[in-house]
Amino acid sequence: MDERELARLEQENLIEATAVATANAHDRLDRHEGGVALIVSGLPARIFNQVLIESDNAERAAVEQAIAITRRRGDRFVVNLRVGADDRFAPLMAELGLVPISDTPWMPGMALYPIPNGGEPLPPDHEIVRVTDERQMADHIKATVAGFEMPEAMVRELVTMATIKRPTVAVYTGYTGGLALSTGVGVRTGNTIGLYSISTVPHARGRGYGAAVTTRVAIDGVKDGCTVAVLQASPMGFPVYERLGYRTVVEYMGYIDPPATA
Repeated sequence: MDERELARLEQENLIEATAVATANAHDRLDRHEGGVALIVSGLPARIFNQVLIESDNAERAAVEQAIAITRRRGDRFVVNLRVGADDRFAPLMAELGLVPISDTPWMPGMALYPIPNGGEPLPPDHEIVRVTDERQMADHIKATVAGFEMPEAMVRELVTMATIKRPTVAVYTGYTGGLALSTGVGVRTGNTIGLYSISTVPHARGRGYGAAVTTRVAIDGVKDGCTVAVLQASPMGFPVYERLGYRTVVEYMGYIDPPATA
């Protein structure tokens, strides 16, 4: 499978995962028109308010309309353009008054193909559990809040028991000594498993918990028929994913309203 196809699968999974992540938000909007996806939650985190190009035939007018809608709503949004594939829309960002988040791509999309059998061994006395009940979900939320340093109210709005009822979604919590220390979420699209919400609570980092849950989500994807694993890496996670065999197949430039006017 070539890099272009892996990049396509990564983008497809990202769009679905963004829809899944925002599905429970009270002020959610999920709109797909003219080859453009507008998926916004109304919550004050850009990653949950995105404009994404989902078709090679995406229309300029559709991009403009999506941005106008999210601006009217007052969302703290980001337009994520793939370097190369979406370059034709970069001049439009400036015309509409948006500015880059950074001078260089801010988010790498990574892929692993094929997914190897086995993988990262579990750290001693560590257990990764697929969430199936409310107690495990409460542990997952607590660890997510700590791992990402996010407001608890936001996490509780996004991650609920309704999340695990989706047949293409799996939610995980890693425990050591009965304490919830790591998290992960898997989202399937076709033969692709997407890895999301990979986190470790601050005091437990550097012990291999993040790598272990990353491996578990991917292996469970294989059991469900997946042959490709994809994710979007943070600076902290990037070297871990590279060590596990993930490679960058696409990069995203993020465009936002200037901070003074956002």
